[in-house]
Amino acid sequence: MRRGTFRDETVDYAAVGATHAPDLMQYPPERSAPAENSWRLGSGEDRFRTSSDELLSWTAQRAAGLTIEDVRPAAGPAYAGVSFDAEGNPVSPSKREVEQRYDAEGTPFVGPGMTLRLRGRVAGMRADAELRVISVTEEARRVGFVLGTVGGSVVSGEELFEIDWREDSDEVWFTVRAFDAPVSFFYKIIPGLMKRRRKELFARYLRAISPLYATPL
Repeated sequence: MRRGTFRDETVDYAAVGATHAPDLMQYPPERSAPAENSWRLGSGEDRFRTSSDELLSWTAQRAAGLTIEDVRPAAGPAYAGVSFDAEGNPVSPSKREVEQRYDAEGTPFVGPGMTLRLRGRVAGMRADAELRVISVTEEARRVGFVLGTVGGSVVSGEELFEIDWREDSDEVWFTVRAFDAPVSFFYKIIPGLMKRRRKELFARYLRAISPLYATPL
């Protein structure tokens, strides 16, 4: 099991780690809109391993039409700080060295404390932003990470991406959970634009990870 969380005051919102909370949809951070969706990817260990590697190598973002730039791993031990259990409760801090993995293009796999630049367009508007990896989970049946906005985005908030291999059914599920608060003037005066943006992003992430789709949107 490898789990870790990075806490830093440079993110542009207060509720760091709120996407781990099981009651996010009922009690989102103030002035933010929550969203959550889950999709069945298949079943079995092979599907879980493949989907997990795809997730941690930024496939959800890249295949969704977004460009990953300037990925900077955190300095020092890769896994340090407060972690969360399956119910979103903080557990004991941990601190250990782990080997950094890289994809075929030499980009580091997701790791807590990383910062990166994301570029693209969603729902007709730019999706440029600086992001920080808030937490990473690598367990026997659950793998995922949380991205939080640092600045430059039309919204502020978090996205959680998680692959879950369920013991009771052997099914593998992909979950995305998020909360957004408007930053762009247009998103503030037209709230429906933010919901449209989130709906399109969720659809893109599904097509990026699901074996049912051969190509992204």
